Amino acid sequence: MTPQPPVNPDNPENPGKDRGGRWADLDRPPLNETALRKALVRDGSLWTSLDVVQVTGSTNTDLAARAAKGEAAAGSVLVAEEQSAGRGRLDRQWSAPPRSGLFFSVLLKPEVPTERWGWLPLLAGVATATALSRAAGVDTALKWPNDLLLTVDGEERKAGGILAEAAAGGVVLGIGLNVSLRADELPVPGAGSLALAGAQGTDRDPLLRAVLRSLEQWYGDWQAAGGDPAACGLQEAYAAGCATLGRTVRALLPGDREIRGEAVALDGDGRLVLATADGVQLPVAAGDIVHLRPAEDQG
Repeated sequence: MTPQPPVNPDNPENPGKDRGGRWADLDRPPLNETALRKALVRDGSLWTSLDVVQVTGSTNTDLAARAAKGEAAAGSVLVAEEQSAGRGRLDRQWSAPPRSGLFFSVLLKPEVPTERWGWLPLLAGVATATALSRAAGVDTALKWPNDLLLTVDGEERKAGGILAEAAAGGVVLGIGLNVSLRADELPVPGAGSLALAGAQGTDRDPLLRAVLRSLEQWYGDWQAAGGDPAACGLQEAYAAGCATLGRTVRALLPGDREIRGEAVALDGDGRLVLATADGVQLPVAAGDIVHLRPAEDQG
């Protein structure tokens, strides 16, 4: 029997010739929503629903809107095959070709003191790095406060980011990760992807499952510890994987101000502690900075 191409749901009468359909790039198959739900949404799980949409502006914006209308419960997961207006911290743009990465948001309502909610993007970084080590066989470094770095051709490159936003009495946590981007598709020269970093696989279904399961485990441990990052091992794990520590950096602040110093520690509030040249140790919070750059980078 001659193998048949998969049915293209956008054009079932002509599955192999619809260049704009979901199956146009067979190296980037669509996510299997039904299988993902079966694997992740179950009794006792953190995840209460999972939806995959073909394209949206921003999964964070959409999930926050659903939550505001009472249409999304804690544990909801919204995944997009493509984001047309993906956002990073401070509304920086994030774009990638359809089905080339993981673009998703989750709604969390932590039962811990709100002053500890600032650890959520750092927790997401640790959870994602842990998952990628297991599922893709790559080491992921964390650039404080919200970037995921992969090594490509001996150089650290940003391959993902995390965005946390308050919504409906909780937090919408968004994660974007470049998976199969090729060199000629990178949005900027300093970007990277799992494929370019030599990942063992770029099948997004098992990668998404691994990240969500890791996030569930770390979140559960953090909640069980009352949000104490030291007691649950989160503070130590983040510090161990943080590429920022030990480097001299410039923290650019609003009003063209800056703090320059060596990043020496991460305090109990998730702030980066900088040791300045005059011997003072100053903590800076993620919400206080515009950019964090290497000291030698004057851009």
